Amino acid sequence: MGSFVFLLIAPGTVVGVVPWIISGWRTQPAVFDSEALRGVGIVLIGLGIIPLLESFARFAWKGLGTPAPIAPTKHLVVSGFYRYVRNPMYVGVVTVILGQALLFGDVRLLGYGAAVWLATHLFVVAYEEPSLRRKFGEDYATFCRHVPRWLPRLRPWRG
Repeated sequence: MGSFVFLLIAPGTVVGVVPWIISGWRTQPAVFDSEALRGVGIVLIGLGIIPLLESFARFAWKGLGTPAPIAPTKHLVVSGFYRYVRNPMYVGVVTVILGQALLFGDVRLLGYGAAVWLATHLFVVAYEEPSLRRKFGEDYATFCRHVPRWLPRLRPWRG
């Protein structure tokens, strides 16, 4: 239940409420005058939502906790999309925002997506990774050595 509530509050705001405030979800002329990019945007939205939702569920059922810092997991989660990239939820969020920018033809959403990625990167590097290193020690260090932070591996890590 905690993961679901956090999903609605955090990513729900970042990929739903704020993009709506910025764009009104109104279609503008296509980026680079390419209507095909709207289709790419739809695909990116779908590709971003899948790991976001799956990873939230995985935190509850494998990690026995939530992504929220106030109710963290009891176990290190290294299965599912985590076998490809260390931060599938954040990658999913930024992918959805990029998809919305292409779908709606709104370059302001591209800037917003870049700002979300930068803020997320700073949070991950300054807080999240040091916290996980302290909590999970060598298991997390091994995970970090084999799974990239932002750009997914082509083949799953089987550590």
